[in-house]
Amino acid sequence: MQKKNSVVDIALLEHYLREDLNKHAPRVMAVLRPLRVVIDNYPENKVEELEAVNNPEDHRMGTRKIPFSRVLYIEQEDFREPPPKKYFRLAPGREVRLKHAYYIKCVDVVKDKKTGEVIELHCTYDPETKGGWSSDGRKVKGTLHWVSVPHALKAEVRLYEHLFLKAIPEGETEGVDFKKNLNPDSLVTLTSCMVEPGLVKARPGDRYQFLRHGYFCVDHDRSSNGEPVFNRTVSLRDTWAKIEKAQKNQ
Repeated sequence: MQKKNSVVDIALLEHYLREDLNKHAPRVMAVLRPLRVVIDNYPENKVEELEAVNNPEDHRMGTRKIPFSRVLYIEQEDFREPPPKKYFRLAPGREVRLKHAYYIKCVDVVKDKKTGEVIELHCTYDPETKGGWSSDGRKVKGTLHWVSVPHALKAEVRLYEHLFLKAIPEGETEGVDFKKNLNPDSLVTLTSCMVEPGLVKARPGDRYQFLRHGYFCVDHDRSSNGEPVFNRTVSLRDTWAKIEKAQKNQ
């Protein structure tokens, strides 16, 4: 019996991975590339315990408490100055929703004097929007994930991508060296990520959805200083990434 090589689209595998993990993986907040945010009108010594649903697909998984304080981390990519078209995240003078928390508005930007890099944002919050909803009915388009700086747990995150740049790395014809199609970014390791403090209890093999990033599992190895290590199993679809890529190609 003669056998033939066959190719299965990896998108099919990723589809079923997402479908399964969406039902079973708890949601958590993890900031992979942190940007510091200070909420100027929030009391300095105040800490709130906010309630968050563990998995909206399965309410039997219950809820958890997340600490909220005056100083937070958000993703660097969640702030732009000036904001491009169709960008609904944080920008000077713009209001966004913090997941499970409050509306905040950016009022000031602190930059490194030498490089011009944004290193800190100053915001104000509306105490009437607890839970992420306003009593006056006003709406915002952007919702950001975050972690409280005093409570954040440092972690290493390994972002795995496709090993090859093409679906058929050896090409359509014989004689092509498949190594020429290796993806140089098939693994990106981030060592200064900040995650919810509850993940200190995570055990090897545990699976989570990092909100807006993808699905991750706890590595069976730990870094030398005891910080947890998370490996990305599969990413989530990122609408803005597609928009931004299209704009760059115009």
